[in-house]
Formats: sequence, C-alpha cells, structure tokens
Amino acid sequence: MTTFTYQERFKTLHGVFDEFTNRNLFELQSHHHFDELISPLFIGKESNVFLASKGPHKVIIKIYRMQNREFKRMFQYIKQDPRYENLKNKNRDIILAWTQREYKNLLRAQKYKLNTPQPLAIKNNILIISLIGTDKPAPKLKDFTPSNPQKLFQDIITQVKKLYHAELVHGDLSSFNILIHAHQPYLIDFSQSTLTKTPNSEELLKRDLNNLLQFFKKFSIKPDLAKTFKEITKK
Repeated sequence: MTTFTYQERFKTLHGVFDEFTNRNLFELQSHHHFDELISPLFIGKESNVFLASKGPHKVIIKIYRMQNREFKRMFQYIKQDPRYENLKNKNRDIILAWTQREYKNLLRAQKYKLNTPQPLAIKNNILIISLIGTDKPAPKLKDFTPSNPQKLFQDIITQVKKLYHAELVHGDLSSFNILIHAHQPYLIDFSQSTLTKTPNSEELLKRDLNNLLQFFKKFSIKPDLAKTFKEITKK
C-alpha cells in the first residue's frame, strides 16, 4: 500500500491531519479510492483541498476541518435545509452533515447531467471527487478571458437552470466557483447548495445571479436580474 509521502509536512505546515482525519484517509486509501496525496490546492477556514493520484489519473480530496471557527455560520446555513432540520448544534455533527450535504448535492447534480465534478467517495469529513481538468484543475472563471462572453454567460445560465430543475440552488455561485474546461463551464463547491423548497432559496438564487451579472458586466453583458431570475424559475 502506498504511504503518504507528504503527510507529515502537511500536518506541520497546515495542521490538516488530526487523528480522526488520518484514520479516515487511511480507510479511503485502503479501499483504493486514491493512491497518494500529491499537493495542496487550497487551504481555507472550512476545508482544505488536495490533488491526489489514483492510478494514472488525478482526483480531488476535500477535507473539512473538524476544528474551525465557522461552526455557527455553517449551522445557520444548513439548519434551513429541510434535509437537516433535525441536525443538532454540535460541532462534529455540523461538519459531518456539511460534508454529506455536498456529496448528496453532487449526486443529484450528476443525476440531472450537470457539468460538475463526479462524487467518488465520502468518509465522515472527507470527500473525494473527480478532477475537472487533465493533470491539474481547469482555470476558474475569474482567471479566464472568454472569446465569446455572451455564449459563456448563457452556458452558465443553462447550468443554473438545470440545477434549479434538479430542485437545487447553488447558494455560493461566483467566478470563484466555476471552472472552464473544454470550453464549457463546470460548477463546483456544492456544500452551501440547498433545495429549492428551502425558505431562503430564492434569496440565494438572486445572490448567485447577481454575482454572475457583476462579473460579466466587464464584458459589456448586462442582462436584467429580474428577467434572468424569471427565466430560470418560471416565476
């Protein structure tokens, strides 16, 4: 079995691998969901994201921190989701539910054939998903200059429509959470995504759309927020 070549270095530099996470990583590795961690891609307050190998391919491993200062904010978000209305306000339960929700949301998105990473495995606070890209992640929308901004904007709106048809609202959509691969937009980071029947879903959708409209303004694309919202929701 392959060992974690970089494990001790990551633990020292970023405080990622607590004992609980180590056990979960070991089990996922033992069941051949990945071979070895390669490098960190993102170190955040809620989670840390790593590139890992699996045979000749690469996968993404997202590790939610069991100890962070975002519990209260995370609980405020997730408790409105009908799927988690009985969730207790306990740090450990919140983190595990947060990870599980992202996994479930990705499964639903894949069922409706959205452009998203494929969920491959989950173990408590760890999520493994497919890599959008070849050997490294595709560029984020914020770092991408489209040759046809109008088409790209409409392609993104099409994805938002399909997501709404899947009865989901992303909830955290922006130029940071859209990758461009093979000339197509891919939505990522679904931990805040919630059901359309969640009380604040329309508010979250409007925020998502406003973020997109603000980004595309620099390409002289200025669609109306109300019309775009109606196009997606049919309301």
